[in-house]
Formats: sequence, C-alpha cells, structure tokens
Amino acid sequence: MNVDGEDLSQQSLTERLTSGETHVFRECDLTGADLWGASLAGARFEACVLDGTDFRKADLDGAVFTGGGGLGTVFTDADLLDAAFTDVDLSSARYGGALLTDASFTGCRMIGTSLTSSRGTGFTLTSCNLMMANVGGCSFRGRVLEGIRFDEADLSGCDFTEAVFSDCRLIGAKVLRAVFTGADLRGADLGEPDDAKLRAFAGATINQTQAAALLQARGLSVV
Repeated sequence: MNVDGEDLSQQSLTERLTSGETHVFRECDLTGADLWGASLAGARFEACVLDGTDFRKADLDGAVFTGGGGLGTVFTDADLLDAAFTDVDLSSARYGGALLTDASFTGCRMIGTSLTSSRGTGFTLTSCNLMMANVGGCSFRGRVLEGIRFDEADLSGCDFTEAVFSDCRLIGAKVLRAVFTGADLRGADLGEPDDAKLRAFAGATINQTQAAALLQARGLSVV
C-alpha cells in the first residue's frame, strides 16, 4: 500500500492494511488517525503529520520515520524493534510499554516525550532534544550519547554505566537513583551541581573545569 499526500486524519486505518505487505506513507496527514494494532512492520512514514496518531499495540518492527511528526503521537505497547526515527518531531509522544530494542532516534525533537516504562535492551539517541522528557528507568548502558539535550528531563533510575557523553546538556535534569558508574561526563554540561548529582555521578569521569565547579559549589576554592 502506497499513499501519497492524502488526508487520512481521524480515520480508522487498521483494517485497511494488508498483513505482510510493506506500506509507504508520503506527506500524508495522519492527525488523530487510528492505527491501533496495525501490521506496519517495515513501513515508511515520510514527512507525515502525526499529531495524536494512535499507534498503540501496532507492529512497527523495522519501520522508518523520516521528517514530519507532530504533538502527542501515541506508541504505547507498540513493537518498535529496529525502528528508525530521523528528523521527526516527537514532542510529547508516549512510548510506555513499547518494545524499543535497537530503535534509533536521530535529530529528533522530543520535548516532553515519555519513554519511561518502555521495554527492551536499549535504544540509541543522536542529536536529539529531550528537554523536559521523562526517560526514567531507561538503560543507556555503554551507549555513546552525542548532541543530546536532557535539560529539565527526568532521568531518575536511568542506567548510564560506561556511557560516553559528547556535546550533551544535563542542566536541571533529575538524576535520583540514576547510575553513572564508569560514565565519561567530560563532554557534558552538568549544570548547577547539587547533592543529588554529586551522589549520582559517583564513579564517573569528569574534567578539571567540571571538578572546579563542583568544588566551588561546596564552598571550596580551587587554586
């Protein structure tokens, strides 16, 4: 099924999709569209409007999303194994219960996105804005995080063991019970240091400038 430029907003589409067929949507308006439980493995979504699109319980293994996007897309309990999102606006998207093993997000706007309670062995983030996102409990163990904005994000309980941060921001991030053992934080803006961050960053590597800021915040002078 190939669909180009159609207005599919508010439509129920699941029963129109043939299982086992590759589906391609180009520049379609899927605002509020119902794709609950749809068979969309390997599907492509190119520059589509996804405001409030319902992908709950959909099979999106290997699906590719490029450009487009919208506010409040729902991926709750969907299968997104090996799915790829590139330059997509995923602001306030919800991924609770979604299988995200080896999914990738590149250049995505993910402000306020909720990834907490997602399933799987981890996903990759590159050059994404996760400001105010809820990423609590997710694993980034051993991952390279490049160009990520975690400003004001909830990172509670995240596993950053041996992760490498490059050109990242953690300003105002909540890090309660997060683990940074063996992490390389030298490429991150840690923001204003507080007791929660000091505890969470135990076992991580920081640079001299970061160390001086942490000490000065505790009332110590570095000479």
